[in-house]
Amino acid sequence: MSITRRIFLKNGAMAVVGTAAVPSFLTRAAWAAAAAGSNNKRLVVIFQRGAADGLNIVVPHAEPSYYAMRPSINIPRQQVIDLNGFFGLHPSLAPLKPLWDQRQLAIVHAAGSPDTTRSHFDAQDYMESGTPGVKITSDGWLNRTLQSELAAGHSPFRGIALGTSLPRILAGKAPAVAVSNVNGFSIAGGNPAAAPLGNTFEAMYAESVDSVLHSTGRETFEAVKMLKSADPQRYTPAPGANYPPGRFGDALRQTAQLIKSNLGVQIAFTDIGGWDHHVNEGATEGQLATVLRDFSQSIAAFWTDLGSITADTVLVTMSEFGRTVRENGNRGTDHGHANVMFVLGGPVRGGRVYGRWPGLDPSQLNEGRDLALTTDFRRVLGEAVSRHLGNTNLTSVFPGFDNSPQACLRYLG
Repeated sequence: MSITRRIFLKNGAMAVVGTAAVPSFLTRAAWAAAAAGSNNKRLVVIFQRGAADGLNIVVPHAEPSYYAMRPSINIPRQQVIDLNGFFGLHPSLAPLKPLWDQRQLAIVHAAGSPDTTRSHFDAQDYMESGTPGVKITSDGWLNRTLQSELAAGHSPFRGIALGTSLPRILAGKAPAVAVSNVNGFSIAGGNPAAAPLGNTFEAMYAESVDSVLHSTGRETFEAVKMLKSADPQRYTPAPGANYPPGRFGDALRQTAQLIKSNLGVQIAFTDIGGWDHHVNEGATEGQLATVLRDFSQSIAAFWTDLGSITADTVLVTMSEFGRTVRENGNRGTDHGHANVMFVLGGPVRGGRVYGRWPGLDPSQLNEGRDLALTTDFRRVLGEAVSRHLGNTNLTSVFPGFDNSPQACLRYLG
């Protein structure tokens, strides 16, 4: 029996991907604490799937054109949470305002992918691969970030995703795991037909006639037990870390739990859907407001939960593209171009909006309809990879893009 590429664990609770045989790298979890000590920097990436409306998230409330082109879905100026006299937060993002005031939160507006596709699928693929317009890229940019350090002794938990399967952004040669439920963390086979064996990877090892594999399997399960030894069901978030109910809050709670378990987590990824508002988007209340409350409350709870760990943590948000500047006939917005990105972290020079604002006058819009792009998303991410994680091999992480240090935004101190 040989399982060398992809293992799926019980009920999708965990997936492990790597080029080596599973036992050869999963058992390295025993060395996680030591590996974590070699680089205590962490990067957390959140994908807002569905094309978030950046103009109603970080509102250019000093732009007359904003109100002229959004008569029914604009955020009234008196209800915007002002940041600098020009930009302000949607009121549902109130939990993030203290982080702005503490100068841990920075904003990059008019940012995103230079590719002009309006397809969700293609745009998400390009942003996860880190190669806009190139469909043949086989791995994700987060995996390539990990690939430059494939030395022995690294924890297989260096790259984690909270979800039922490994996302495109973490696919590649470097081992990475996807976990949908830490409390149900157990190993199972990917073949439903294996039910007579209990449909568990453990049973598959137990039935193996290969004594060497059988022995290695026991070591593998010892490594899995290390994670379970933290007694996940008894995990209690830090005081004040009030995660809202729902998938996204639970994903960030488990992300915090895995980071705090000293498993050597260096890169973490999760996503949140519900941003594609073609109809009845709403303004201070409605569909967008609802998802923004979930988004902001979850991130604020996560940040509180990490506590002192935030000093070495950077969190970045991204979405495949923005929305049209003008509202449509259904009081919603259609697929646009540039968007807004949040950068949160102890090392972040926060309390500032980065990037060049292109303006919302009709003559300044992309194709006469969208916020124009002035900051490539790879510029934002490249700074986190190089200046925070210390991986300066950006030509490998973002091939074909000139990510020279002289051009970085300098949002990191």
